[in-house]
Amino acid sequence: MARSAGTGLLRKPDTTLPHRLARSAGTEQDALHPTEDLFAWIEERNAEQLHDVRLIPFAELNKWRFDDATGDLGHDSGKFFSIQGLRVHSDYGPVRTWTQPIINQPEIGILGILVREINGVLHCLMQAKTEPGNVNGVQLSPTVQATRSNYTRVHAGNAVPYLEHFRDADAQHVLSDVLQSEQGSWFFRKRNRNMIVEVHEPVAEHDDFRWVTLGQLHRLLAVDNLVNMDSRTVLSCMPGGFEGAAAEPGGVAESLERSRDPLSGTLHTTAEVRSWITAQQSEHLVRTDLIPLAGVRRWRRTPNEIHHELGTFFNVVAVDVRSNSREVGGWTQPLLRPYGTGMVAVLVKRVDGVLHALMNARVEPGYLDVVELAPTVQCTPENYTGLGVQYRPPFLDLVLDRHPEQVLFDTELSEEGGRFHEARNRYQIIEVDADFPDADLPDYRWLTLHQLTELLKHSHYVNVQARSLIACLRGLR
Repeated sequence: MARSAGTGLLRKPDTTLPHRLARSAGTEQDALHPTEDLFAWIEERNAEQLHDVRLIPFAELNKWRFDDATGDLGHDSGKFFSIQGLRVHSDYGPVRTWTQPIINQPEIGILGILVREINGVLHCLMQAKTEPGNVNGVQLSPTVQATRSNYTRVHAGNAVPYLEHFRDADAQHVLSDVLQSEQGSWFFRKRNRNMIVEVHEPVAEHDDFRWVTLGQLHRLLAVDNLVNMDSRTVLSCMPGGFEGAAAEPGGVAESLERSRDPLSGTLHTTAEVRSWITAQQSEHLVRTDLIPLAGVRRWRRTPNEIHHELGTFFNVVAVDVRSNSREVGGWTQPLLRPYGTGMVAVLVKRVDGVLHALMNARVEPGYLDVVELAPTVQCTPENYTGLGVQYRPPFLDLVLDRHPEQVLFDTELSEEGGRFHEARNRYQIIEVDADFPDADLPDYRWLTLHQLTELLKHSHYVNVQARSLIACLRGLR
């Protein structure tokens, strides 16, 4: 039980929070804005927000340059981020050593969602925001989505709206506050502070912001490329206890409701799960070293891009941006552009009526702790074209050959548009039979939603792709 600072009194836990979250997740009736109005607002914001993005040669970058000695691509200020080289030695996977470009952004940004009770229902303050790498213009962003360089105004632009609610947050009003990683194949040890803060006083909506219920967000998550990656990762960190509202007996939502209940039973105890993750982190040997970008092997730099000689994985490109809705009106920057549309899928099954998800203890070179829990399948299938079966990820063929009746969720969702150019993944939740095995693979385990929610209270347990799927999983009906 929490102790109230300075009073000597013990504070009781807020047992009403799960009920308030359940009401927000289960109804659109008392929403401040009807969902149809939200779609109209997004369309209006797309029309109002100028966001012209043009691919340019590296020579046209302003205030960005390649270092003569190392070849690293960085900003004149030394802030924001840089593109450097990474050397990897690993005991995991079919390829054990390689070099690659990687984004190095050591500063920690803020991803924060304000929540407030309106008409007796908790609402989230969401932002209609364009990013230079977005495939379609406006996407729904958290209330605050800002790097340290942005909110300290290195760019000499406008202040970030609502930032004070997160930098000066009263601890009693913080529902979630945890450092979480980003893509471990593209970022070097990148983390952001994921925050959910409740306010009790009125907070005005600016033109690019709207109060939205959890139920509405669950509905919007099923729309291609609408709810952005940063919103999904913060939503995944929402305290548990609200899934399965108005669940029908015997349906997916009922099994989801039981999955979030710690009393419903699990295939593996939480202690066993944590021991398994710790063992995976301890037993895998991964050594990573930042090296000069000029020293990466099998990558070629041309006037317009940095690419792998096979034309796979990703490119590094440069863009010129003009905007009327950001802190500054125009800038240039590098972006990482992935090859192909990725596939991110989790297999789920009902065990005695309790939904379990098959999670993979995955090694990626940019992780701080070597291993994080990933979805069952996380890859770009095109990268494996023509390669032998030993290179194909487990369960990939099962996901590719799924039957329509197995698919509980299937939506194309974008990755972070501030660093990636049109990066998209097909996010899928696929149900298999209760007796489906995990092929006795040591780096896979079946976990309940309650166990995943508990792990999300801590840093470096659940990767960003899995967090996106957890946000989607919570909205199943």
